[in-house]
Amino acid sequence: MSIRKSDAAFHLRSQSPFATHFVMSQKRIRICRTDGLPQPTYYVQALQTEFAPWAFCEKRSVLNKGQWATQVFADSSSAPIDLEIGTGNGIHFAHYAEQNPKRNLIGIEWKFKPLIQSIRRALNHGAKNARIVRYDAGFPDHLFAAGELDRVMIHFPDPWPKEKQKKHRLINDAFLTTLFKLQKKGAELEFKTDNRDYFDWAMECFERSAYQQTSITYDLHNSDYQSENFVTHFEKIFLKQGLPIHRATFQVPG
Repeated sequence: MSIRKSDAAFHLRSQSPFATHFVMSQKRIRICRTDGLPQPTYYVQALQTEFAPWAFCEKRSVLNKGQWATQVFADSSSAPIDLEIGTGNGIHFAHYAEQNPKRNLIGIEWKFKPLIQSIRRALNHGAKNARIVRYDAGFPDHLFAAGELDRVMIHFPDPWPKEKQKKHRLINDAFLTTLFKLQKKGAELEFKTDNRDYFDWAMECFERSAYQQTSITYDLHNSDYQSENFVTHFEKIFLKQGLPIHRATFQVPG
């Protein structure tokens, strides 16, 4: 869902960082304003009230750029900051935060319901190191400064299977160039999908990027990497359908 022209004008008048990002981006941010919805649901309201200490709308998210460690994770500012792009209902998100208490975790999710489900699940698991933002994942440089991120996990993004839809795929040359700069030297990236065409597409993009590939499998659950894998919600669905899971990992050299 794209920001309306009238909304863009509002942001320009407000002189906010979000306005600057919207105007400077040649690619349109595909997300509506949280505070512009005429009939906000419980999940919309929860983002701005009940879960506001841990969940950030699109306006608040960009204000933390370069300051996640010192402002948001002040109690654990020296810990690595990991990123999960597309948390879904938060099963992996909560598991990862709980299993890695010495690492900080930020999730990106643009849909209100799964966003709240994710952070609520993490908090219910006792995680104090998890935060989540509502934003278009295609613009990570709006949210993070160079070298601010450590590990990045991209699990089952929308494959946009039709030929005319492929321009909407998250993984592309420009995205990887941007994301690479935001990660620290030695940081890892994990990518999983059930869609073979998207996986092949992504591998070509990674091959052209500055990332170094560290592993690859076209059938994760019949590979040596299965034991180290946590099965996500979507992964369970695809496995029940008999689909192989494709996975690759990469590293920022240095």
